[in-house]
Amino acid sequence: MNNRITPYNITELKTNEIFVFGSNSNGVHNGNAAATAMKFGAIMGQAAGIQGQTYAMPSKDIENLKKHIDDFLLYAEQHSEYTFLVTEIGCGISKHSPFEIAPLFKEAVHIKNINLPLSFWDVLNGGIQAESVIWTVSAKEKNKILTL
Repeated sequence: MNNRITPYNITELKTNEIFVFGSNSNGVHNGNAAATAMKFGAIMGQAAGIQGQTYAMPSKDIENLKKHIDDFLLYAEQHSEYTFLVTEIGCGISKHSPFEIAPLFKEAVHIKNINLPLSFWDVLNGGIQAESVIWTVSAKEKNKILTL
C-alpha cells in the first residue's frame, strides 16, 4: 500500500488540499460527501468541476462518470500545486461499489497529487482485501451510530 490514502472522515482541509466528491446531475449537494463539500466551497447547482476547495463529479451514471473522471485526472495533472482527496465517489447515494468505481480511477495511480480511498486502492491493487476492508469500515460506522 502507499501513503496516498484519502482519510475516511475529512473535517478540515489544508490550503493546498481539494476535496473531490460525487454530486448529483443537478448539483444539489445535500447528502454524504456532497453535504461535507458545502463546508469547503461547493456551489449549490454546480454539478461538476472545481468549486472553492472542492471538485465535483456527477456520479449516478457510470458512463457519464467516466468522462468526468477523465476530465478530473487532466485537471489534477495540470495543477500539481494541489493535493486531491478523492472520496468514495458513487459509493453512497448512487449505490455503486468500489469494485465498479475504482477501476475508473486506474490512471490516478500514476498521478502523485491524487489520493484515493483505501477501498479504491485495494481494488486497484488486486482487490484481495477490499471486501473485508469495506465490511470492517461499515461495521465501525454502524457501531458509532448504535452508540449515539
